[in-house]
Amino acid sequence: MQSVNQWRHVFKLDPAKEIDDDSLEKVCESGTDAIMVGGSTGVTFDNTVRLLSRVRRFAVPCCLEVSQLDAVVPGFDLYLVPVVLNAGSPEWIIGSHVRGLKEYGPFVPWEQVMVEGYVVLNDDSSVAGVTESRHPGGLKDVKAYAQLADRLLKLPIFYMEYSGTYGDPEWVKEVKKTLTDSRLFYGGGIKNAEQAEEMAHYADTVVVGNIIYEDVNQALQTVEGVKSAGTPL
Repeated sequence: MQSVNQWRHVFKLDPAKEIDDDSLEKVCESGTDAIMVGGSTGVTFDNTVRLLSRVRRFAVPCCLEVSQLDAVVPGFDLYLVPVVLNAGSPEWIIGSHVRGLKEYGPFVPWEQVMVEGYVVLNDDSSVAGVTESRHPGGLKDVKAYAQLADRLLKLPIFYMEYSGTYGDPEWVKEVKKTLTDSRLFYGGGIKNAEQAEEMAHYADTVVVGNIIYEDVNQALQTVEGVKSAGTPL
């Protein structure tokens, strides 16, 4: 499987949302580097299994972003574990992680696990509500979170999550300059190739989700948009 450090474009599919077979085939055969499966609400073991089995008909790498302990399904290529750095509830920083390890620790395939240091930047999003996230006061705060993930916690991924709204490219650019080792993921509000290309100038990996369910043809064009951006600045 291609290394996460080579992923430039990722499609994120929500097990709680419907996608027809034709659209799913287009997404999986689009040239995206990976499929990420995950969501903030309504994710269950059953709908995650169903989506994984459908994606597995294609050669694209498929990872699970773990949001519910009882929805962790074996068979993914990689498991991404979010640590929401600006969560107001400790449940999303270490709480659920400790509970999960108490129950499943001996069975965790550690070589297939990576941790994402999340900062939620859209107060109106489902993920902000679930995690009780505290909105950063400004760019200096986000850069501090980036340094926390990169330099103190040594996390492989720092994720700027705008979740449904398009973020500020200048913030992404400045955060990218802050990072030394962590890979910068950007997700949120991308609806066309131009926006995907803009964010790909700065973010190492661009995650595209909601537009798949709104206009799959626009979603497909984001793959080429990211490729057009070349190497991040």
